[in-house]
Amino acid sequence: MRKLIGGTALVAALALAPSLAPAQGIRYGAGVGLLMPLGDYKKADKMGWVVGADVTKWMPGSMLGIRVEGSYSQTSHDGATGNDKIIGGMADLVYAFGLQAAQMRPYVLGGVGYYNVKESVTSSSESKVGFGFGAGVAFKMGAGSTRLFVEGKWTTVSTTGSSISFIPIRVGLRFGAK
Repeated sequence: MRKLIGGTALVAALALAPSLAPAQGIRYGAGVGLLMPLGDYKKADKMGWVVGADVTKWMPGSMLGIRVEGSYSQTSHDGATGNDKIIGGMADLVYAFGLQAAQMRPYVLGGVGYYNVKESVTSSSESKVGFGFGAGVAFKMGAGSTRLFVEGKWTTVSTTGSSISFIPIRVGLRFGAK
C-alpha cells in the first residue's frame, strides 16, 4: 500500500511540476533509480532503490546553481532478513557545462547534507552528516524547458564507528527555467 501511495504521489508531483515552474531561474525535479552500496556497506547489503526530488536555483547569467534535494532509499541485507533505510537531504553546488539551449547538458555537483540511517533487524537508527560528489547529464525534451536527467553521486554518511558509502543513480525529469 505504501508503494502505491508513494508512486501516486510521485506521478502527481511530476504532473503538477510544470505549473510550478514560472519562477525565473528555478528548476524542479524528481527521479527514481538504484542505490549501489560501496565498501563495508556493500558486504552487508544488496543493491537497492532510491526516490528523490530537488529544486535548483540558477544564478542569473551563470552556469552555477544551488540545489536542495531530498531522498529516500532502501537496501536489503545480503544473505539475511532485514533492510537499511536512508532518508535525508543535501545542499549542492551545481556547475553546468555548455549553453542553456543545448540539447544535451552535462553537469557536476557536490555538497553536504544530513541523513538518517535505520537498520531494521536491531531497530538502530542514527542521524549524521553526509557528503557527496557526482555528475549527470540533462537532455532537452522537445521545444519546452523539460529535461530528462541521469545522474550519479558518490555519497558517504558518517555513522558510529565507521561510515557508509553508496552511489545513488537516478533518472528523472526537471521542469522550469534554465
